[in-house]
This record gives sequence, C-alpha cells and structure tokens, in this order.
Amino acid sequence: MKAVILIPARLDSSRLEKKMLADLQGEPLIVRTWRQALKSRLAKRVVVATDSLEIATVLEGCGAEVVMTSRNARCGTERIAEAARITGGDVFLNLQGDEPLISPDNIDLALEPFFSPHPPDCSTLVFPLLSDDVLQYEDPHVVKVVMDSKGFALYFSRCAIPFRRNMLSTTTCYRHIGLYAFSAEVLQKFAELPPSMLEEAESLEQLRLLENGFRIKCIKTLIDNPGVNTIEDLELVRKIIRETSPG
Repeated sequence: MKAVILIPARLDSSRLEKKMLADLQGEPLIVRTWRQALKSRLAKRVVVATDSLEIATVLEGCGAEVVMTSRNARCGTERIAEAARITGGDVFLNLQGDEPLISPDNIDLALEPFFSPHPPDCSTLVFPLLSDDVLQYEDPHVVKVVMDSKGFALYFSRCAIPFRRNMLSTTTCYRHIGLYAFSAEVLQKFAELPPSMLEEAESLEQLRLLENGFRIKCIKTLIDNPGVNTIEDLELVRKIIRETSPG
C-alpha cells in the first residue's frame, strides 16, 4: 500500500492575497505545510500540486516535489486527482496548503483505515464540539457532520446538525476537519462526477461523494490546529509559531 500526500496550492485567494506565500517566521506558509506533511509515518511521498510557477519555484528551492496542474480544476479534489494520475499510488491524502500547523498524527489517523483489511472509499477527521459551544454549532463557516453507528458520514452541513429539539439529550456534535484520504480509484471517479445538487447548495464538495453512493469513514480526533483563511487566522498562526519556536 503506497500512500501519497497531495497538497493542492493555488496562488489566488479570495480572502487573503497570495496566501500560500505569506511569511511565517521567515518561511512561506506552503513550505511550512509541506514540512509538516513530511513527518507522516504512513505516507511514502509528499507532492504539491499547483498551477502557479511562483509557488513551484519557491517549493523546488526548498527541495519539495511539485506537480504542475491545469487552471481548470473546479475544486482542490479535482486538482489532486489530476496530480494523482501523474504521480501514481494506492491511496491519496488531500492536505490543504493552508494548514501550516497540521499534526502529522492527524494525517496518519486519516490514512490508517486504508491499511486495514477493509479499506473505505474515503476517510476524513471529525472533532467533538462542546455541548455549550453555541457559536461554533450555529456558525455556517463551521461544517458539522452526523454519522451512523459504524462511523460513516450520513451528512455534512453548514447548518446546526443534528437539530436538538430535546436540549436535554446527550447527543455529541462533531465538527468536520477537512482532511481527506481516497483510494486511487475513488479519487478518479470523484473527479469525473459533475457537481451535485447538495454540493452546490451547501458549497461542500464532499457531498458529491455521498450523493453518488460513496461512503466516507469519519475518524474522531482530539487534535485540532488552525488553518489560514483570513488575515486574523494568519496572525494567530504567526503568534503560535513565535510562542512554540525554540529560543
């Protein structure tokens, strides 16, 4: 079983200009993400998929493996599907380029089901929400997930799910962490499917898989690190790096 981490990286960003090249204590954000991915125990290879020569030049200068992809990909998963056809492998993990603090343990948690006798179509991570964390539970930017008794996703939503009509219930709610692993076959099938109705309604590409009958295994984790989507996120990550850096 050959596991490959693919990191999609676009230069354009709607909320933070040239986010992938933002400085984090003297190193570009995308380079930090790549270095964290290299710490995985289960992945044999880490490849950055980009359509930007500027990003490619920076990464290659650090010794990273880069695959150039087209500008026509509609989402990050379609970009890594294109890169997967070039690199080859049995299972591919989609790690967003804006995760410079990603835990290598979380990467391996997402990959572990593919080393079992019955690997899933796809795997992802979920993080428990505190029952009194109303702000996150109702925040449309926080994606929630509900699962069946075997840990497979039933639905992902920006809405608060499950709806808690009985406020005294002991239901545990989960927030989705956008780290995905796919079998090589499922990844290519995903990329060939048109955007689905629920995917377009919620703007969540994982719903394309559920609508087409694929199963997504959800693995619970207690490790969560902030990604970078806004200038506020960037400043928070810079602060964390400063406070945790030696010396």
